[in-house]
Amino acid sequence: MPEKPTLDGLEAVWVARWEADGTYRFDRTRNRDEIYSIDTPPPTVSGSLHVGHVFSYTHTDTIARYQRMRGREVFYPMGWDDNGLPTERRVQNYFGVRCDPSLPYDPDFKPPRRGGGGSGEQVPISRRNFIELCEQLTAEDEKAFEELWRRLGLSVDWSLTYATIGDNARAASQRAFLRNLARGEAYLAEAPTLWDVTFRTAVAQAELEDREWPGAFHRIAFELPSGTGEGDRVWIDTTRPELLPACVALVAHPDDERYQPLFGKTARTPIFGVEVPILAHHLAEPDKGTGIVMVCTFGDVTDVTWWRELDLPTRPVIGWDGRLLPEPPDGVPAEPYRELAGKTVTAARERIVEMLREAGLMDGEPRPVRRPVKFYEKGDRPLEIVTTRQWYIRNGGRDPELRRRLLELGRELEWHPPHMRVRYENWVEGLSGDWLISRQRFFGVPIPVWYPLDDKGDPIYDKPITPPESALPVDPSTDVPPGYTEDQRGKPNGFIGDPDVMDTWATSSLTPQIAGGWERDDDLFKRVFPMDLRPQAHEIIRTWLFSTVLRSHLEHGTLPWKHAAISGWILDPDRKKMSKSKGNVVTPMALLEQYGSDAVRYWAASGRPGTDTAFDIGQIKIGRRLAIKILNVSKFVLGFPAKGDLKVTEPIDRSMLAGLAAVVKDATEAFEGYDYTRALERTERFFWSFCDDYVELVKARAYAGDPSAVAALRRALDVMLRLFAPFLPFVTEEVWSWWREGSVHRAAWPTPEELEAGDGDPAVLDAVAEVLRHVRRTKSEAKVSMRAEVSRLVVTGETADLIRQAQDDLCAAGNVEEFVLEHANSPLTVVTTLAG
Repeated sequence: MPEKPTLDGLEAVWVARWEADGTYRFDRTRNRDEIYSIDTPPPTVSGSLHVGHVFSYTHTDTIARYQRMRGREVFYPMGWDDNGLPTERRVQNYFGVRCDPSLPYDPDFKPPRRGGGGSGEQVPISRRNFIELCEQLTAEDEKAFEELWRRLGLSVDWSLTYATIGDNARAASQRAFLRNLARGEAYLAEAPTLWDVTFRTAVAQAELEDREWPGAFHRIAFELPSGTGEGDRVWIDTTRPELLPACVALVAHPDDERYQPLFGKTARTPIFGVEVPILAHHLAEPDKGTGIVMVCTFGDVTDVTWWRELDLPTRPVIGWDGRLLPEPPDGVPAEPYRELAGKTVTAARERIVEMLREAGLMDGEPRPVRRPVKFYEKGDRPLEIVTTRQWYIRNGGRDPELRRRLLELGRELEWHPPHMRVRYENWVEGLSGDWLISRQRFFGVPIPVWYPLDDKGDPIYDKPITPPESALPVDPSTDVPPGYTEDQRGKPNGFIGDPDVMDTWATSSLTPQIAGGWERDDDLFKRVFPMDLRPQAHEIIRTWLFSTVLRSHLEHGTLPWKHAAISGWILDPDRKKMSKSKGNVVTPMALLEQYGSDAVRYWAASGRPGTDTAFDIGQIKIGRRLAIKILNVSKFVLGFPAKGDLKVTEPIDRSMLAGLAAVVKDATEAFEGYDYTRALERTERFFWSFCDDYVELVKARAYAGDPSAVAALRRALDVMLRLFAPFLPFVTEEVWSWWREGSVHRAAWPTPEELEAGDGDPAVLDAVAEVLRHVRRTKSEAKVSMRAEVSRLVVTGETADLIRQAQDDLCAAGNVEEFVLEHANSPLTVVTTLAG
């Protein structure tokens, strides 16, 4: 035991000791019923961690530590989510490059810069060169992440790390996809697709978010057949006049009397004069605009619904780059379209409005409006809808039976807190289509198929070539399919590789399988799967949690885990979500260095499950004060030597232990319910009462060597260290090492029975402590020392019999000369007379 205990430097000492001793190393010889396995979230490796990560990962770590102390062998791996758009964007900015798959590989390539400085121009490089830079930068980021996680005290087994772009992850992702394909759950389709024109990739429903976006309504005239009436025109309001050449129909509600005479007739598009049908559909809104709308392929998701349900033709005009295509769609005259070809959406809109004005086909000026527009969650421009060929996995969006089963699985899963299940159910019930998993990006898991080419060199998409599972992982852009040679790539009667990669969730949805060694380590997999816990944030229930449930059901017919523990967001002082994209994040390393890891963990564990929590330096300071108090009170308690057979005999000692037994019971029940915050609150409340009341009351007896007091103090300290250990791992390990063998984190979780409180009555300590507080208050108000003498103390009330059992300790703690105790059937009254 050091002469002057301090928190400073504990992290470095114990992180090294835990690693050397293998304190958290997973013992894979244990049976499944002895193992607690965690599907740890792999953080996105694209920059730096922030306190939001510290918040949620601390929650998981408290559960892992508790389960370990309960005697379970904890499988607690760490993954790195290093593929996908965030990594690509970081690599582009960091090295000053961009990927151009048409370029050859340069083995001697050196990036133009490092660290993100310099001009904004980016040098085009080959896909292979680009991927090498991605791998290089993510490896550096992973080292920094691991250093911070160790400093925070995560009890991860660092021999069990994986990366979502590593060989094992790629093989598992491709194997699952090929099995989905073989069972008919994965399919290739050409269809309208939500498209991000900045990243030039398809986007899935789960990656969408609505944002308010400025626009304007334009009232424009469609020509009706002569003799129809109403001036032989019908007026529609649109925010997207640039899509006029993509118009394929006009639609109104079937009950709208204004337009019932027009149903079945046709109209001609302004400027272009293309004849389109006028149809009825229940999704049209009579009270919006003029009540009749133009259907374009495609302006929004409702257009897709009308196109599909009304069996309309397709006239695409928006290209992958967000510009209008150079050539008009079939049936659209080239002359007016030439005015729009190649323009951005904004420029095309401005030109078509000029043309409408000149032709007298627009009523009034555009009317400004703000409306919700769909964005890719990582994008900064509105999504377009373009027709592309993409890979999908069936997810219940168009299969009522699969949807029903996924809802059942959601009810079988134990949710913490329970109300989070509603988010899952709302998502499943609101699915409008299957899961689009292909992405037109570079750094990701390749779609593991090739396509044969016919004698004209055109791909035969309905006969994909797949590799044997033994060959996985493969990259179709460089590997050759069975039965072909490299010189047949891209040639008639040869082959081409699928150029796309999988959506990052298509890999992350398999984290239990990747971490657990599915089809790679059968012995490990049967010991850890299905896993016990999925911890995660609430906003990715629709993506990560749902997709993992789906993939596990399709492959194994079971839930991937038994419990889902949902963390809230960290909010900034303005109650806004803290995120790197908003620029309002707090990076944690400086906090860990200034206040200590235990203090930061205390703040994190104070955030209730599923609840958004404001970042609060004040709470971190309270956590540091608590950790310092644990050091100091432990040194005090252990300063009394344990001599002989120490038995707890005094009523107030037994009372304290009985109260602590109740705390152990409550904390255990809280942890079993995944309510780590309640376990911490209950333990902390008792600890401060122990320090402020009990220690002061028995101090005199302890200094005198009273065996009952010394035994009770030591027994309580032993139990409280174990109760605090999941939250404050460094200070508890430090104190434990002063007087116990081994690690507190491998010690048994305390039980009420081990305290041997017997007939101890917690009310004794409560009653005596209340009187002591009265005495202290009197001294404080008189501005005298707490050791000032009390010449006379008169206590009256219904708790007198309880107080009598510890009156000697009370008098010693209060320095009382004369003590008068009287029983009465009335609330407690205390009269304190100070000496002098």
